[in-house]
Amino acid sequence: MELYPTLENRLPPQAEVIPLKTSDGFALRGMKCGTGERGTILLLTGRSDYMERYFETMRELVQRGFCVASFDWRGQGGSQRLLKDGLRGHIGNFRFFDEDLRTAMNQLVRSHCPGPYYALAHSTGGHILLRNILRETWFSKAILTAPLIELNYHLWPRWMARFLSYVMAQARFSWILLPGMRREPFMARDYSDNPLTLSEKRWERDQATLRSHPSLGLGGATFGWLNAVMDSISSIHGSKWPKGPKCPVLMVLAGRDRVVDNAAAQDFARQVPGVSLVYIQDSLHEILMERDVIREEFLAGLDSYLGVADAAS
Repeated sequence: MELYPTLENRLPPQAEVIPLKTSDGFALRGMKCGTGERGTILLLTGRSDYMERYFETMRELVQRGFCVASFDWRGQGGSQRLLKDGLRGHIGNFRFFDEDLRTAMNQLVRSHCPGPYYALAHSTGGHILLRNILRETWFSKAILTAPLIELNYHLWPRWMARFLSYVMAQARFSWILLPGMRREPFMARDYSDNPLTLSEKRWERDQATLRSHPSLGLGGATFGWLNAVMDSISSIHGSKWPKGPKCPVLMVLAGRDRVVDNAAAQDFARQVPGVSLVYIQDSLHEILMERDVIREEFLAGLDSYLGVADAAS
């Protein structure tokens, strides 16, 4: 297992690969960087991500005195794929992602990184984190960027998405791509009118990584993934959160998000103790890949929330 920097996307300091193995036998690509005078931030990526996309953010966190740990979820990036066609974004149950997170905590964070521990999780990574911090006391604080509390179903009524995904899973056609989804990685497409970022330079940077290392890419999601994520969404909303999660949570929502449902995140923050919420109004879904002014706004909030003094000096 390797890391794949480019001229436009250099490695963060003291970066090293740490291979991980889940209890059910999946090989995950993990990494750590920095020395961690302030502790460690576990960075959890989103669906179809790979860790190279976060090298810039990792460098900024290391500059602030943190060790940064991360890994690729099973089925994507440099980790072991689930289907023979490795470009299909698939999962049968989000409990498998829970196992990935437990593995990373035990074999990467606790074994190689100094405390205290914080989490920074994007989109689907934030969803998986929420599944776990209802019961686990791993982190002192957590920050979720554009968390997946509910999908934006666009033209599909939710009941139709639920019905079709369930029927396809029961009929053992869960491996089929959702309508409108393509096999090629989303980042391989043109920048024009993409729903993820307004930063063309960061879009082009990530495209360059995929051109050099296409094995990192992941295409569209399957009916199985949709069925699994809708099951997981129902379980989160059905969970009892009388005292909230086991650590304070800050949700940072993207005001122009077209991928996840911000209204559902607002409702969640109102109902669950220990969860606070802020908006970055001009951002699309991927706040950490956005224009400089948006990223600077986010990093200022991170500094305040984590108590980082004179971070930029």
